[in-house]
Amino acid sequence: MDPMQDIQKEAAAFPAEKGKSKTGRAVFHILTSCLALFLLYPIIWLFASSFKESASIFATSHSLIPDPFVVGNYAEGWKGIAGQPFITFIKNSLIIVGLSTVGAVLSSALIAYGFARIPFKGKAFWFACMMVTMMLPHEVLMIPQYIIFAKLDWLNSFKPIVVPQFFGHAFFIFLMIQFIRTIPVELDEAARIDGCSRFGIFFRVILPLIAPALATSAIFSFYWKWEELINPLLYLNKPELYPVSLALKLFLDTETASNWGAMFAMSVVSLLPVVLVFFVFQKSIVQGISMSGLK
Repeated sequence: MDPMQDIQKEAAAFPAEKGKSKTGRAVFHILTSCLALFLLYPIIWLFASSFKESASIFATSHSLIPDPFVVGNYAEGWKGIAGQPFITFIKNSLIIVGLSTVGAVLSSALIAYGFARIPFKGKAFWFACMMVTMMLPHEVLMIPQYIIFAKLDWLNSFKPIVVPQFFGHAFFIFLMIQFIRTIPVELDEAARIDGCSRFGIFFRVILPLIAPALATSAIFSFYWKWEELINPLLYLNKPELYPVSLALKLFLDTETASNWGAMFAMSVVSLLPVVLVFFVFQKSIVQGISMSGLK
């Protein structure tokens, strides 16, 4: 067969293939956009409901357009409830999240360094024990932990929520172990020759190199602690100590009319830090998870 005929056939088929690829991309974007809209619908409904009257939120029409358009839900919700302004609840959440995140990330990094770099007896056994803790439901630990914290007189304070985070988190430890294993051991040996101790190698060599894993762990810790409800519900009894997750429940009253509008408005406000953290650090999340699996 003439080579020129082959070239002409390939050139004739190229526009058709290009058209197919454009059509495929268009279909793909349409499908993903519809799926994203489907997944975001609860958030859209929450945002629209924050501008509705409480009586019309669960009306039979289920329209997303507020009628009437009520802006006062945000002002009413920001005034707070139970004698506390809503800024108090946000401040409590920031304290809990900040301390918990710092404690969980730093302690998990130190433990991960020990498992990844330091040989000791029973290493495999203790690593297996740590992994088993990831499989235990939180409900199994609630009663023993409550008894311990009650005997320590830590109830009705942030201590039962914050202090355990300073002893490592199994998921973060596993994530950082996988990341540390990608770092050449020769860097540790070179630092040891220069006179660095174990802690010196950790703080000067390992810690700067696992920054993506630290960022990923910090973001996940922020998410989990910001939305946590069970532990604050167990250990906190004073409204002035409530975080946002528990304060939103106060807007619902079983004896009188619940203020759904104010609750949805403050729910939107409480979502802002989470959305902001995600859009600012989304590259760190992907980088930390993807690089932790490298060998």
